[in-house]
Amino acid sequence: MTWQLGALVVLGVALAAGFGWYERARPDARIVALVGTLAAFAALGRIAFAAVPNVKPTTDIVLVAGYALGGGPGFAVGALAGLTSNFFFGQGPWTPWQMAAWGATGMIGAALTVGWGRRIGRWPLAIACGVCGFAFTVVQDCGDWVTYSDHSLTQLGLYVGRGLAYDAVHAIGCVAFALAFGPALIRSLQRFSRRLQVTWSEPGAAPEPGAASRSGSATAALVVLGVTAGLAAGLSGIPGGPAPARAAGSGPAGSGAAAGHAAALSPAAAVGRARAYLVAAENPDGGFGSAPGQSSAGLFTGWAALGLAATGRSPLALNHARHSAIDAISADPPGGDVGALERTILVVRAAGVSPRSVGGHDLLAALARRRRADGSTADQVNLTAFAILALRSAGSVVPGRSYGWLRARQNRDGGFGFAGGAPSDADDTGAVLEALAGAPGASATRTRAVRYLRRAQNRDGGFPAQAGQSSNAQSTAWAMQGLVAAGTAPASVHRSGSPSPTDYLLSLIAPDGSIRYARGQYQTPVWVTGEALMALAGRPLPIAPVPAPAPPPGTPAARAPAAATSGSPAPAAAHRRRARVSGFGRHTSSARPRARAGTHGTPAGRLVAATIAALGARGGLALTA
Repeated sequence: MTWQLGALVVLGVALAAGFGWYERARPDARIVALVGTLAAFAALGRIAFAAVPNVKPTTDIVLVAGYALGGGPGFAVGALAGLTSNFFFGQGPWTPWQMAAWGATGMIGAALTVGWGRRIGRWPLAIACGVCGFAFTVVQDCGDWVTYSDHSLTQLGLYVGRGLAYDAVHAIGCVAFALAFGPALIRSLQRFSRRLQVTWSEPGAAPEPGAASRSGSATAALVVLGVTAGLAAGLSGIPGGPAPARAAGSGPAGSGAAAGHAAALSPAAAVGRARAYLVAAENPDGGFGSAPGQSSAGLFTGWAALGLAATGRSPLALNHARHSAIDAISADPPGGDVGALERTILVVRAAGVSPRSVGGHDLLAALARRRRADGSTADQVNLTAFAILALRSAGSVVPGRSYGWLRARQNRDGGFGFAGGAPSDADDTGAVLEALAGAPGASATRTRAVRYLRRAQNRDGGFPAQAGQSSNAQSTAWAMQGLVAAGTAPASVHRSGSPSPTDYLLSLIAPDGSIRYARGQYQTPVWVTGEALMALAGRPLPIAPVPAPAPPPGTPAARAPAAATSGSPAPAAAHRRRARVSGFGRHTSSARPRARAGTHGTPAGRLVAATIAALGARGGLALTA
């Protein structure tokens, strides 16, 4: 049994036990409706604040629900919030981890009544929310380690250690939300719960002192939270759910004013604008952050450098501060991260630098040590595909068993998933097509994969991370590169008269030249633009060495890297956790839930129906099939 399957079984049993516990309580229909509403509220809180990285009120809402209503309802609110919100962000192997972690948060909320009774203070509540928020993100880091790594302790340290700062942001946000509305929400829920209970009292008994004032303050706090969520949704271009499709790009501010202009751009003009955007976004150290002005990171530097290399700009080109992308990635060696190792080889080879001696390290030898006897890399499709691309970029011989292992992982529908047996997706299928370009005996495999991509195309011309999801730029870019590698022009791919993938990417050009993640979504623009730029330039991986320009007179020559970059092109979870995105730059998978006859008569069935109904009533969240 693989780690991934074992974890899925354990999480499935835990979630089934949690819902069974809630089911046995036989909650009143009014409690079911309240729990469904809270789950929808928690999910929409996550969606509304999508524009603010890792700052979400979901953890607070779930913990408060458990504190006010009990462990069973708290678990149900948390688990359903994770499930339903991912109909927007994308279902995938991270969903059970999120459901279990938020379900446990609801149970922890119920446990707080043991120490504080029903009168917890504002600061103890805020501290509890902060601790649970931090623990939630650490659990997701561990889930990524189980799902995407080779399961070594070194990899565990990388996944958890590198996420600590990001995890702390979520914890701080949880503290802020708890201080703002936590006590008022608790009082409101407790009051609602009391009104559902019938008790006998002596005639003429006075009402509880202060009840009216507390009710008023609770209502005011909820109104403030709702208005804040609405403003955040508006600023992020997400009015309670996916934004309606439109012809072209709202930029960072979400404006559609440049729609006609973006749609009129030719691919060559779009490449020029996107290239100029990335050049301007380069930091003084030569690296790139997720957006202009953000701190450099190996992941973003690597993909931005490859995107620019696809347009003819060498990663050794110096910026205004006389540093290059190679300078930036040299300061951050890949360590035990095999995905970072693969991406580093691709980047240094695009710069014409030998991977045999990078800061005293032989990257190709390190990659060879990660190859298993069956030819795979970490027993994952995407890592094996990138290993093949890295070897080809260096002119090394690719073992025939690696090609054979990869071909054997093709699904019945012709596509490929991130691992054997995983559902097919456009990102991994495109990457495999790049890896199998020119591979002996792979012609039939490539033909079936191209047919899969043609069927997977959405009506807007783009490609989704999984069937049933909306299109996004990065999935579309990987599909386009796979098509080019297989000898199919993306501009010729039109499903039932749809626009082409190229047209879809052109519709996402923002006024500043960046490329939006999707219509109505603007996130990690440097990363998205770098990957989309390779597709628009028609340059699949590996990118041949680009000659470095001669340095200006008096400028020291560009330096070869002393070390290599970190981060991973493998899924980790993508936005995406970190928006739950993979190194291909995508969210993975979504499938519409199938209704079963007879389930709505049970508390769990009614709870799911109530949650979906509440989501529909509070933002028009579309569940597309």
